[in-house]
Amino acid sequence: MEFLDVVRRRKTTNGPFLPDPVSEEHQRLLMELAGRAPSQLNSQPWRFVIVEDRATIEQIATISGESMTEAMSNGTFFERYKPYFRFSAEEMATRRDGMLFDRLPAALRPFTGQVFTARGQKLMNTMRVPQKLGEENRKLVAGSPMLLGVMLDRSEYRPGELSSFYSVFSMGAAMENVWLATVELGMGIQFVSFPMEVPGNWAKIESLLRVPDDLELMAVYRLGYLPHEQRRPAIDWSSHERKLPSQYVFRGTCETPQAGWDVPAEAGDPA
Repeated sequence: MEFLDVVRRRKTTNGPFLPDPVSEEHQRLLMELAGRAPSQLNSQPWRFVIVEDRATIEQIATISGESMTEAMSNGTFFERYKPYFRFSAEEMATRRDGMLFDRLPAALRPFTGQVFTARGQKLMNTMRVPQKLGEENRKLVAGSPMLLGVMLDRSEYRPGELSSFYSVFSMGAAMENVWLATVELGMGIQFVSFPMEVPGNWAKIESLLRVPDDLELMAVYRLGYLPHEQRRPAIDWSSHERKLPSQYVFRGTCETPQAGWDVPAEAGDPA
């Protein structure tokens, strides 16, 4: 089925987009698909803001780049996410999760084994690695033709109450619809996360987007069209980026891993 191929080709875009603006037709389609996602009692708690203004995108890009620099300079980024760092193909093949850092900037390669130590942090700061990576991040966000802010209605999103879980779950379904649609539209998408890492910086973005008091800004994504050669990548079944079904599926009870599913399933006859 074509849909299965779309899901299997879904990925996060870590590189630059084409400079072409996202067409209004595609913007409208993405938002319609988001709005068709399931939600508890049909509450539809999501709200979206489409950002194309270059000045605003540049400001958000600056906040993102500076946030990355600060989080990496003070060590909070590495401390928070060290369980997900993989520095060898062998480790990735075993764990099949996290991020493989096999193409680190040249400045980082000599001391990857010390990245989580005080000495490693000092070396990175001395070589201005956080500043270099922050500038790369800024350029990526600034080069995006469009940003998408995702918000939740505070009447539904009430932390500590069950409605909060329902609304976040619903938002995830809406964004998955958007994410999958970008594959078919020749587009890419990536979560702009670093402003969340530094206290106060997320509020700056809320101010730029003029988020009202009755809405909570939950996420910002960058979107754009991909170069043609990146639009339909071959499916690599040997990829070590995803866990095998036997690592996350159980049969009957949580004591019995599912066996026999660690090869790709073929699409059955829909009839």
